[in-house]
Amino acid sequence: MVFKRLLGSLGVGGPTVDTVLDPGAARPGGALTGQVHLEGGQADFDIEHITLELVARVEAEHAEGESEGVVTFERFTVGGGFRLAAGQRQSVPFTVTLPWETPVTELHGQHLGIVLGVRTELAVAGARDKGDLDQLSVAPLPVQEAILEAFGQLGFGFGSADLEYGHITGTGQRLPFYQEIELTPAPRYAHQVNEIEVTFLANPGGVEVVLEADKRGGLFSGGHDALTRFTVGHDDSRDWNAEVNAWVRQLTERHGGAHGHGGPYAVHDHHGHHDHGGHHRSGPGMGTAVAAGAAGLAVGVAGGMVAAEVVVDEVGDFFEGDEEDEG
Repeated sequence: MVFKRLLGSLGVGGPTVDTVLDPGAARPGGALTGQVHLEGGQADFDIEHITLELVARVEAEHAEGESEGVVTFERFTVGGGFRLAAGQRQSVPFTVTLPWETPVTELHGQHLGIVLGVRTELAVAGARDKGDLDQLSVAPLPVQEAILEAFGQLGFGFGSADLEYGHITGTGQRLPFYQEIELTPAPRYAHQVNEIEVTFLANPGGVEVVLEADKRGGLFSGGHDALTRFTVGHDDSRDWNAEVNAWVRQLTERHGGAHGHGGPYAVHDHHGHHDHGGHHRSGPGMGTAVAAGAAGLAVGVAGGMVAAEVVVDEVGDFFEGDEEDEG
């Protein structure tokens, strides 16, 4: 629980709502469980529906620069159709399934700098109020974790992570945004690339892995982006160090395909080409709420990748000022 408050649209004396998520991080495509605790107000109220919204803070690039806003990326109705008597306490348990593309917020228990929220909406007597907001923690799928650990073992460092509004063409992306995990290059590649960005697009059958390299320019050529993608199964058993190293070599040795044109290579629609479509709202800066460590990558279990420390304020503060009145 982060906070609870009176449902403002119902006035003083209305019911209160407090959503408590079960302990532990969820996983993309997995179950999110918890309970919605209701406490009646000074009169009886008919609870029409209880809805959970999954929300994320997302960056968007456009002609005027870059801005940030809150995007709702899934809604679940978990209860309703009953009367809550004055002063009555009632709990509504829920189990919902996260979208497969839900961003990863932590690795080995350390935050990546991505903050997601679960917002509870209560519809009572024709009025709707978003009365509770809780932080959502999401750990990577096993194959995602294996790939990130391989990058760590190959000498790559964690730079930062963010959510970008837009679509990666040529992929099966379903959400209106995607996650980028930015890695500093291993020493052997430092002369070729400034950074490598990793995006995971999971689905029931496996995971699309999109890699983008910010390549350094040479004496007679400017720097450019190279991009490619690969598909892996959830239960694939590979020598991930060798596999990832081969991916990076293919990416860094690509010359003619700068920006990924042609063939199966995807292109990020994030260089000033976002289709905003009304999904994005401006809001206060992210930096005050999340400070992502940029000083390399710690070595954790089995020499795997562990993100640098991140300071996360209460999720209520993080989304403050971004309350939405979505229909």
